[in-house]
Parts: sequence; C-alpha cells; structure tokens
Amino acid sequence: MSHDSASLKARAQGLLQQAGITINGHRSTDITVHDERTYARAFAHGSLGLGEAYMDGWWDCADLAGFMARVLNAHLDDSLRTLDTLVAHLKARFLNLQRGDHAWEVGRQHYDLGNDLFEAMLGKRLVYSCGYWANAWNLDDAQEAKLDLICRKLQLTPGQRILDIGCGWGEALKFAAERYGVSGVGITISKEQAEYARELCRGLPIEIRLQDYHEVDERFDAVLSVGMFEHVGGKNYRPWFEVARRCVRLDGLVLLHCIGSNGAAGRPDPWIEKYIFPNSVIPSMAQVSSALESLFVVEDWHNFGTDYDRTLVAWQANFDAAWPRLSSNYDERFRRMWHFYLGCSAGVFRSRRDQLWQLTLSPRGVPGGVRVPR
Repeated sequence: MSHDSASLKARAQGLLQQAGITINGHRSTDITVHDERTYARAFAHGSLGLGEAYMDGWWDCADLAGFMARVLNAHLDDSLRTLDTLVAHLKARFLNLQRGDHAWEVGRQHYDLGNDLFEAMLGKRLVYSCGYWANAWNLDDAQEAKLDLICRKLQLTPGQRILDIGCGWGEALKFAAERYGVSGVGITISKEQAEYARELCRGLPIEIRLQDYHEVDERFDAVLSVGMFEHVGGKNYRPWFEVARRCVRLDGLVLLHCIGSNGAAGRPDPWIEKYIFPNSVIPSMAQVSSALESLFVVEDWHNFGTDYDRTLVAWQANFDAAWPRLSSNYDERFRRMWHFYLGCSAGVFRSRRDQLWQLTLSPRGVPGGVRVPR
C-alpha cells in the first residue's frame, strides 16, 4: 500500500470509528474493503464515490442499512462535502429540472426499467411507496393497510370520482374502486406504468392517462398523490398545490403522501441523482407549508417515517431472493447498485434523517374538523 493510500485509510478509519464502524471488522455493520482505492474515491467524491466503489465491488458490508444509519447518526457525511454535492445542490436550487422534457426523465430512467424488477421486489401489489406497519407483520399487509388508510383519510364513499396524481401502476385506484366503489382518473409520465395500470384496472371505472399533471383541469371529489411529490421540485410545489386546489371540489379532501426532510431542502444526494432518481429532491417542511399557504387548510400532518425502514428492508429481501431469475436481464453491477440503493435508503429512515409524511388537506377547512384515522 502506498503512503498516500495508507494515510487515507487511517483517515477513513478515524472517521468510521466515530460511528462505531471498523474497516475489515467482524460486525454486520463493519465494512470489508477489497480495493484500497476505495478511500481516495470516497474522499474525492463523497457519497457518489462511495456508491460507485460499492457498485464496482471494491467494498462490502453485510448490513448496509445499519452501516448507513451509523454513518448518518454520527454526521460523517458532513466530513464528505464535495464538489458533486455542491453541483447537485446548485442544480436543485436554480434549475427547474422538473418541467418540460426534464419531467419525463425519471419515468424513462427509473420506472421504465422493467416491470419484472418491480413485480419481484414490491410483492403482491405494485406499490412503490412506504407501507403502513402499525398493525402489519409483512409487506403485503403493510401496503394494503397504507392504501386503506388513504381511502379512509379521504372519506371515500361509493359513486365518488377521484384523481390520482402520479398513479404508478394503478394499485391505489384499483383498491379504491374495488373496496370503496369509486371511479377515477390516474395520470403518470411512465409509459410502462400506464400500460400496466390500464391492464390492472381493466373492467373497473378507471381511466389511466399518460400526461403531465399541470394539464389536468377538471373537478374531482378527492385527490391523492403517493410517492410522486419527490419528483416535483421546489420551483413546482406551488403549481402542484394549485393543480390540486383546482381539481378538488370545495367540500373534498386532498391527500399528499411523500418523503420529507428535517432540514433545509435543495441538496439531493449525488449518487441517488445519477443512478436512481434523476431530478428528484426531498421537500422540507417549510417548502411544503409555504407552497400550500392560502390554498388549503392542513387538517392533518402524519409522520410514519420509520415504517419506510421496514418497507425498504422487505424490498431488499425480495430483490435478493428474486435475483437468480432477474440476473438474465440485469448484470452484477446493477445488482450491487440496487442492493446499495435499498440498503442505504433504509438506513436514512432508520437514522431519522428523512421522514414520510401524509398530509390531509381541505380547500376551506371542514366544518367541525376532521377526525383523521390512524
């Protein structure tokens, strides 16, 4: 090992020890380094370098979620502020990446990967968002509980017509139509999702549109949006709420389900930005509240962020179990990329760095208030 490499390793070990992590140790949250270039790559490029080194097989960790939770709880990421982070921050801050052609990038890069991947990972229902584990013991039950919670919060009744902004594979609309007797419209920017959702909802009073949400201008009894707001971008939060306000009846309710940040917004992770969700950014509380000012009354703001830890761990287990049959369509570098994404994301929620919010909103305030279910 060169002198430079040895000094970088010593620096890395000093940092990791603050988080209770040992290089080449024996605990599940310790890391095993196979290539000494890992240290230089991580110090030069922060999370981007660390993630790419993992994808290339330069290091391993048995418990990525536990490793990441320790790193974040010890605030080691503050020691790895790099140019990549700054560039991603500036892009999020000053460019409107979620309008026009850019709005469709996440659909092309992420959601059009292949339904085989998501069918294997997500379980019985293709629901790519946090489950609700209050009374659930497995992923399928947690996702069904989440869908039912949304329908109950929206106070859905037979004959109503609802709008799902960013409808994914159509599972929420299907559930609402079958269990609560409603009809609805779902919009998505993913061609693969639209085709799947149309097939899934065949025979139900559901219309699936391949459309940008800004174009929707008709009234519905209720509006929901699950796991889509993270792709909207700070410059579009106000227009998003204006669309929701325009589209919900004055006596209707809106439910927004999204990941949220404790701190200031506008600093997406460079590795996530490059490999997983282009043009995505996690909103802050201040951004959300200022964007909905004078448009909605916040009837309820529900945080169950730790449920995302359990959801991601379950997705990772499903993905790993399905890998033998997925491996004919995806290479080993993709396997490592996806495993890293799911494991580290679980660690983010375990550390309480990010949250999962459900906001229940009304245009003018519900007379007498809303007893929002849990």
